[in-house]
Amino acid sequence: MKNPYEVLGVSPTASETEIKAAYRNLAKKYHPDNYTDSPLADVAEEKMKEINEAYDEIMNAKKNGGSASSNGAYTNTNTSSHYYNVRMLIQQNRLDEAERILDSETGPDHTAEWYFLRGMCYYRRGWMQQAVQYFQRANQMEPNNMEYRQALENMTRQQSYGFGGYNTPAGGADGCGTCDICAGAMCLNCLCNCCR
Repeated sequence: MKNPYEVLGVSPTASETEIKAAYRNLAKKYHPDNYTDSPLADVAEEKMKEINEAYDEIMNAKKNGGSASSNGAYTNTNTSSHYYNVRMLIQQNRLDEAERILDSETGPDHTAEWYFLRGMCYYRRGWMQQAVQYFQRANQMEPNNMEYRQALENMTRQQSYGFGGYNTPAGGADGCGTCDICAGAMCLNCLCNCCR
């Protein structure tokens, strides 16, 4: 699903009153009754469904004491809104800018969201071992956050399939793992057989 705040056209720090007003305005504009016998009826119906889902997601998150994130997971409301900007920068692969914002937060008391986003920066750079460490820390701080848990599970799964380190097979500090050795031996065998 799209970012629910973008769908409603409100900021992540918007009040419930602002969110409800934005929802009402969009619902009036895209309500299917306004498009009966119109070629745009299907588009309006799809847009209305998207608006309803976004509204429900944001309001459910607020009831649970958090705010909806760009991919449907919940984040703590005390997390400053610049994390939203960091997420957008990571999605755009503007990692240096995202890391500058994260680095601007000084002090030892970083939030779970901070550790998660730092892990995402490392993941996007291909630095898997560092990404795992930051995802683990985020999970320790907020074990019920599905987004953090899924990120860690995906990383663990990737490592079990042999991807670790800096885009190198797991366990091979120099980038040469057991699979590379076997593949090399098979290629050498084929070459020797062909050259006879």
